[in-house]
Amino acid sequence: MLINGVQADSLPASDRGLAYGDGLYRTLEVLAGQPRLWRWQWQRLAADCAALRLPCPDEALLLAEIATVCAGLPRAVAKVVLTRGSGQRGYAIPATVQPTRIVSAAAWSGYPPERTAQGIAVRWCSTQLGLQPLLAGIKHLNRLENVLARSEWGDPAIAEGLMLDSDGTVVEGTMSNLFWVRGGKLYTPLLDRCGVSGAMRACIIDTARQLGMTVAEQRVLPAELLAADEVLVCNSLAGIWPVRQLDARTWQTWPLAARLQQQLPAA
Repeated sequence: MLINGVQADSLPASDRGLAYGDGLYRTLEVLAGQPRLWRWQWQRLAADCAALRLPCPDEALLLAEIATVCAGLPRAVAKVVLTRGSGQRGYAIPATVQPTRIVSAAAWSGYPPERTAQGIAVRWCSTQLGLQPLLAGIKHLNRLENVLARSEWGDPAIAEGLMLDSDGTVVEGTMSNLFWVRGGKLYTPLLDRCGVSGAMRACIIDTARQLGMTVAEQRVLPAELLAADEVLVCNSLAGIWPVRQLDARTWQTWPLAARLQQQLPAA
């Protein structure tokens, strides 16, 4: 773990990331020292920094630190956390911001490969996402809604839970973005009021459009999702998982999901 470029494992208690969740993060797969999907990861990190008015770190510096913490790990999970740094008591943003940059890595533990090939069972979560357009799409440090949603089940047969917003529309999984297929078109929830816009989500949208697929972002109700031809979830570590079962609804084949799995860029 590097904190502002120095090997360390502790922060001042005055750090605003700890006090207020004032910051953001990215999680990424690193193969032989090279972060996967870096173009999309960097785009999302830079956009999130701009939205939160956080100074964005230098890209070359960040890549060098990721390579350092992943050294000796053939396949690793790296995490980049940026906070607004330390400050006085109170919500007001300090006049001078000295961000805290945390880059860490762990050995890849992976997921069962059958989730990719055979699909997963998912469930609905009762924990809802609040509407806050100012934070919509940002992978900020305030993830308590997701924590509470994930605590709703302990059955290992359930791989993911789907979350609705307070208006009752489907937004995302507890740790994943969501897509569905209807009439040969690919859809994903509109993330203008809440939810996380992930790097894999952006990569899938770009890849699908390069393949000539129609991709649309729109709101979806649970009943409409259950009527879809295919449903899939994704994140930067899991890749694409087709949904095999949701409630009493089952899906047996996922031709578009399989095509996307084959066409995703390797780096």
